[in-house]
Amino acid sequence: KAFFCIVHISVRLVLRALGLFLAYFCYRIPPMAHTTLDDLTFVAMIQNGAKAISKNCKKINDLNVFPVPDGDTGSNMTQTFNTGAENLDKDAAGNLGETAEKLAKKLLLGARGNSGVILSQIFKGIQKGLAGKKAVNALELAEAYKAGVETSYKAVVNPVEGTILTVFRVATEYAYGKMTEASTIEDFYQAHVEGCREILPKTTDMLPALKEAGVIDSGGAGYLCIAEGMYKALLGEEETFEPDAETPAAAPKVDISAFTRDSILQFGYCTECLLRLQTSKVDVDHFDINLILDFLEKEGGESVVAYKEDDIVKIHVHTKNPGNVLTELRKYGEFLTVKIENMALQHEEILKTKAPEKKKVAIVAVANGQGLKSLFLQAGADEIVDGGQTGNPSAGDFINAFSKINAEHIIVLPNNKNIILTASQAGDLYTRAKVHVISTKTLQEGYSALAVMTPSDDIDATIEDLKNAADGVTSGEVALAVRNANLKDVVVSKGEYLALLNGDVVASSPDKETALKEILKAIPDMDDKELMTVFYGKDIDEETADELKAQLEDEYPDFEITFCNGGQDIYSYLLSVE
Repeated sequence: KAFFCIVHISVRLVLRALGLFLAYFCYRIPPMAHTTLDDLTFVAMIQNGAKAISKNCKKINDLNVFPVPDGDTGSNMTQTFNTGAENLDKDAAGNLGETAEKLAKKLLLGARGNSGVILSQIFKGIQKGLAGKKAVNALELAEAYKAGVETSYKAVVNPVEGTILTVFRVATEYAYGKMTEASTIEDFYQAHVEGCREILPKTTDMLPALKEAGVIDSGGAGYLCIAEGMYKALLGEEETFEPDAETPAAAPKVDISAFTRDSILQFGYCTECLLRLQTSKVDVDHFDINLILDFLEKEGGESVVAYKEDDIVKIHVHTKNPGNVLTELRKYGEFLTVKIENMALQHEEILKTKAPEKKKVAIVAVANGQGLKSLFLQAGADEIVDGGQTGNPSAGDFINAFSKINAEHIIVLPNNKNIILTASQAGDLYTRAKVHVISTKTLQEGYSALAVMTPSDDIDATIEDLKNAADGVTSGEVALAVRNANLKDVVVSKGEYLALLNGDVVASSPDKETALKEILKAIPDMDDKELMTVFYGKDIDEETADELKAQLEDEYPDFEITFCNGGQDIYSYLLSVE
């Protein structure tokens, strides 16, 4: 017995040592290479790419080609890609082509800014190359990425090299050239990332603005982050980034004035919740949803929806006694989410948004600052999309604005060069009206275009009038410089104010008002102009604005000068001269 006992113990020790050795050995070996790419692996890669771009968002924002705080490329790409990646694992269809299609649609609607739109088009093209395929090998994947190059270039009217387009194209061509029948998915992404890393530093010399600022292209840098994150997922290296819990999405605005101290509760409360059943309270597997339905009926609930999915119960009810409902539901479990809204406020919002009679032409304009938004509405805009410098709206934001309008034609004034592509993409997606995007690059151009808008049955003539008005505007901006720079022979010191004329720096001054006057001095055909409009920002008080207006009236007596409180961010002054 002693002998067999010793043998038994020895064998167990040997097996245990062997197990530990194998576990260590296996840990040291990288994951087995993928000969094909399926949808679950693709989803994991996309979600890891989303974490990678989120992690580097601020770093990409800081790659300004301008000393003005307009670095929002990282934010745009992060929001765009996160929209696509969110819940993609739940959308996975067991088919790579179908999952890629779902991703492409989400990216399309969530796209923000030029970089976000191009990114969405890249993956739209890749999806076309994956259509109808359950899985692909490396050669087929390389072909799909080539389709991404073609689609993204077609999405831009005048493609400029030295941008995200170049980085993606060169990296794809580099990887494509290295693929053989024996290549793995890892081989493709390794080569693709290598191609990105090789071309990205060269973008500095491809665009004068990048070379002048001494930076690489921010869109290309953002794409590299995504590509690296996707490649790391293949290698089993998951990004650890978690969203900042202190920056939740802004709550929807509610006009609480619609229900006053003298109001009577007429409609009750729209009450919704997710309830997780608790084994300490009920038999979860055999719980009868009729218990809840019967109670809600006795309470006089209306529009009742209640269903059970595993241990989760979803409830929707209109009731005047939400407290009673919540108390009853807690007999069965605990809440995951609860939402209670006074339906009087909802009713008021519905009345406000009730579709008017169909118009021939409606205007959607992008604006930032309460004063500018009000000015655009007063000038005839039907809907305002909130956005501008550092805050580019998504295609979904435009479509939401379009859906509030009942018109045959919708004219869009993007009022920022980085928003034109997004507006155009939204127009392509919208089908209930014909959308026309006028390429206004500044708020000043958009406001002047709107000023000449007159009702007409000739939409082509109307569009031509607006384009001509926008083209006749000379735009100037005054903004705080956020770093030292040397731009077009103008030495800029951090903390000074930049004088920008049609997008170019013409002067730098420690004083905002002097910077504005420098812009006026730099306009070459000032003698041919007669109208001057100044929109002052939220950092300018009314007394300062009045004083500057008086000075300009003395210096330019032949001009009709108008000052407006724009309340905009970033720019202390926006100048329009016509």
